[in-house]
Amino acid sequence: MFKKGTKIYSVVRGKCPKCHEGDFFKYKFTFNPTKITQLHTNCSSCNLKYMMEPSFFFGAMYVNYGLTVALSVAVFIISKVFFGLDLLTSFATIVGALVILAPLNLRLSRILWINMFVSYKKKEK
Repeated sequence: MFKKGTKIYSVVRGKCPKCHEGDFFKYKFTFNPTKITQLHTNCSSCNLKYMMEPSFFFGAMYVNYGLTVALSVAVFIISKVFFGLDLLTSFATIVGALVILAPLNLRLSRILWINMFVSYKKKEK
C-alpha cells in the first residue's frame, strides 16, 4: 500500500510525485508559519519543477477547502454523538481542531494537488 510508485507513498512521505526520491517540502513538519508550505524549486533527484506555472498551487485551496469541510463534519459528529456536547461546545471543538491541524491541511493540500497532475515514472538506468 505504501510502496514506491503509488500516489499515497508520495503524499505520506512528502516526496516528489514523479520520482519519489527528492523531498517536496524544504522543511520537515513544523508549526512555524513561514516554513509550513515552503517548497524546493526543483526535485533534487529528477529536476521536476514543482511550480509548473505561475500560481499553480492556487488550486490547492480547493483541496484544502474539501479537507477542512471533511474534518469539520467528522469532529462535529464525534463531539455530538460520542461525547454528547452541546452545539456551542461542538462548534468550539471544530474551531480548535481546525486551528491545530491547519499546518497539516496546508501541506497535505499542496502535495495532493501536485499528485493530481504528475504521475510516477520509474528512473531509467
